Amino acid sequence: MRKATQFKRIAIIGGGPSGLFMYKRLIESNQELSITVFEKKKVLGVGMPYGDEGANLEHITNVSENEIPTLVTSIEEWSKTLAPEILNKFNIDIANFNSYKVLPRLFFGAYLEAQFLLLQDKANDLGLNSLICLESEVIDVMDQPKNKETWIKLSNETILKFDHVIICSGHNWPKTYEGMVDGYFDSPYPPAKLAKSLNHSIAIRGSSLTAIDAIRTLARSNGNYSRDKNGDLIFNKDENKPFFKMIMHSRSGLLPAVRFHLEDSHLKNEELLTEDEIALHRIQNDGFVSLDYIFDKNFKSQFITKDLDFYHKIKELNLEGFVALMMEQRAQISPFQLLKAEYKEAEKSIKRHQSVYWKELLGSLSFTLNYPAKYFSAEDMMRLKKELMPLISIIIAYLPQGSCEELLALYEAGVLDLITVGEDSKIEVHENGEITYYYKDENEKNIKTNYQTFINCVGQPHLNLMDFPFKSLIEDQTLSTAKLKFKSINCGEKLHSNNDDILKTENGDYYLKISGIGINDDYQVVDNYGSYNERIYIMAVPYIGGYNPDYSGLDFCEQASTRIINSLVRI
Repeated sequence: MRKATQFKRIAIIGGGPSGLFMYKRLIESNQELSITVFEKKKVLGVGMPYGDEGANLEHITNVSENEIPTLVTSIEEWSKTLAPEILNKFNIDIANFNSYKVLPRLFFGAYLEAQFLLLQDKANDLGLNSLICLESEVIDVMDQPKNKETWIKLSNETILKFDHVIICSGHNWPKTYEGMVDGYFDSPYPPAKLAKSLNHSIAIRGSSLTAIDAIRTLARSNGNYSRDKNGDLIFNKDENKPFFKMIMHSRSGLLPAVRFHLEDSHLKNEELLTEDEIALHRIQNDGFVSLDYIFDKNFKSQFITKDLDFYHKIKELNLEGFVALMMEQRAQISPFQLLKAEYKEAEKSIKRHQSVYWKELLGSLSFTLNYPAKYFSAEDMMRLKKELMPLISIIIAYLPQGSCEELLALYEAGVLDLITVGEDSKIEVHENGEITYYYKDENEKNIKTNYQTFINCVGQPHLNLMDFPFKSLIEDQTLSTAKLKFKSINCGEKLHSNNDDILKTENGDYYLKISGIGINDDYQVVDNYGSYNERIYIMAVPYIGGYNPDYSGLDFCEQASTRIINSLVRI
């Protein structure tokens, strides 16, 4: 083995899925590297979603093996190495393994952990210095530009020095009332805390996959499922809990769309805009990327070859018109009736291996927004958040068929409902532990409801600069708040007086502060002067959401890690 002093010293903070993909990229880079992975938990690869912090046995992925970027071995190959008792625990029949089926999340987490360990073996075989530190919590990161180093501080006060640090610290749900009020939960994670016997109505704020996680756990703690003579799933409520009921409160009034067959399961459509085409467009558009340009090229025009009838249906519509059409169609039917109809549509799609193209291409569009988002004008970012993202968040949830069946069974049993709430709903917690939820219904009527149990299930919040855990990087101004320039000074000036998130610079330009910290195309952090830091990269999704509207999933891990390794090779 070569001496460590010959190696470029790389630290990965976080050994979850993001850290796994980054570790893979580093090992495959053919560079002389010394790699250290710091993971505060006892296990690798699982992060929050695929370990016991984010899942119980009842929780399943919304992706299948054929949609997962390549790691070391396939899930099917790895499954063949497992003892029968492990396969039985997760109801995995290896003789009838189907790469198109979703998997238990804890099972998938065990797969990711195994891939991490296989990569460690590969690093050792290649002669790389590779060290994995479990139960090692990083509490601070300190940049040292004079030394061209970045230091990290562990919880035991040890300080270690590196040439480059890649922050992959994963999900984070800040606490508000949880822990102080018995019935209040800031998130449904870890789900074991929701395995409670409850004989009252439960408020679930949100209707995303996060809400579905809560529902799957609560249902099993207050009843059971069986099949009727037609094979349909039914829910049997515990007779001792006559008042058990779950009520979702949704701003859209809609449930997630159901998972269907994806023709392009890895979001690698070669007909989409290239970075060179986007760069040329920026030159022609005062340095901005137009949201309408992306919408037209990466979405509307794709239907010419994919679904010509649908293209003729939407070709005259702008972004707002398209969203209005799709939302109006979904609003014409009750959410559970729509869910039942989409379940049947998805069954046909999967059976025939035929995509629902408008939904698939909307998913591709969402993923392709990540790269150009930092070049949007403030006006376009506001349009994106107000108009397009609410539709995207519903469609690309890809609710698994099993979860869909459970929701319908719960609804038919009268223990699950969904109500629409306005934008300005709020919570009030009383000294006696009772929780009051205020909102406006779909008719703009003010509603006030008291709950004993309230679960916030709006998903991973987009966090801001001051939420960032490594405070030295904030104090020395290595980091900056993500922001976007207004293309129209008049628009910025008009909104400035009533919006604290709009900044005016000394030269009279206006900027919109968006969530998260500033980064460049290579995920390097950027300071207030727009200068990137070649030593510090970040893939921690809660802190880069402003510049990455669609940052979830393993496809994001693959894409971001690829850009980072390409940058490191150039340095």
